[in-house]
Amino acid sequence: MAPENAAEPELPRGVALAWGVAANPQRGPKREMSIERIVDAAVEIADADGLAAVSMSRVAQALGYTTMSLYRYVTAKDDLLVLMQEQGTGLPPEPDRDLDHSDWRGRLRAIALAEVEVHRRHPWLLDVAIQGTPVTPNNLAWMDAMLDALAATPLDEHERVAAILLVTGQVRWQSTIEHSYDVASREAGVEPQAIDDTRSAILDAFVTAEEFPALRRAVDAGVFASVDDDPFGFGLERVLDGIADHIARRANGDRPAPPSPSRETPEVAADKRVREARRAVREAEKRLRDARKLERQALREARARHATN
Repeated sequence: MAPENAAEPELPRGVALAWGVAANPQRGPKREMSIERIVDAAVEIADADGLAAVSMSRVAQALGYTTMSLYRYVTAKDDLLVLMQEQGTGLPPEPDRDLDHSDWRGRLRAIALAEVEVHRRHPWLLDVAIQGTPVTPNNLAWMDAMLDALAATPLDEHERVAAILLVTGQVRWQSTIEHSYDVASREAGVEPQAIDDTRSAILDAFVTAEEFPALRRAVDAGVFASVDDDPFGFGLERVLDGIADHIARRANGDRPAPPSPSRETPEVAADKRVREARRAVREAEKRLRDARKLERQALREARARHATN
């Protein structure tokens, strides 16, 4: 509960509209115009053509009004983006009644998979810039649902928030890759699997055991040609494994050790020494890249000589 004497923050108009605390314009001759209709039209455009296609003029055109008439309701495109994100995100799924309330893992998994589906329906959400902790109702509802899934665990509030950031990071990574595949497949006029098939063939042809021994073993195992593997599902489960291990240690009474005092002297931490160390690392990395390039060239020349003999 907020302190009684806490000052009301001044909200950006888009956030205020999302919370329903912004003053609506007086209705004029265009009584059928509303913020809801404007946001609906903008979301339809983004679903069809991506976020970059959304502009105040195009939204106005879709509604059959002038651009200036929209500004009486939404004063800036940034405000419109806030409302679009809020609508596209929607509300999280209700907890599965068949799941035990203490089954934090099943609840987090269900929410994560639901978030992936939201991104599949509205992939343009991935293009909306992240600007810190969410502050609009629907976004906060997802956070609340995930935190509630961890409520029965021995994690403290800081750890719970960190845990859900870990899960949402995995979800966003999966959604970003899937969206990239969809864009590439549409532009090429092929199915997404065809992209993997083409790249798998390239790897099979050019990855040799001499140059990339570990990668060649993965190619020979069919890793890049498989259509049944679910690497993202694997990744989500390993994230949940990590959280489960952390919860188990907390349940056993383990607490993080307090940070040891720094023994670093001002001289060691001086900017000059840091810059010199970074420069040395860059030079070493460049020498390593050059050496590997020469090694690959020598291997190709050796194979070419062997093929002609």
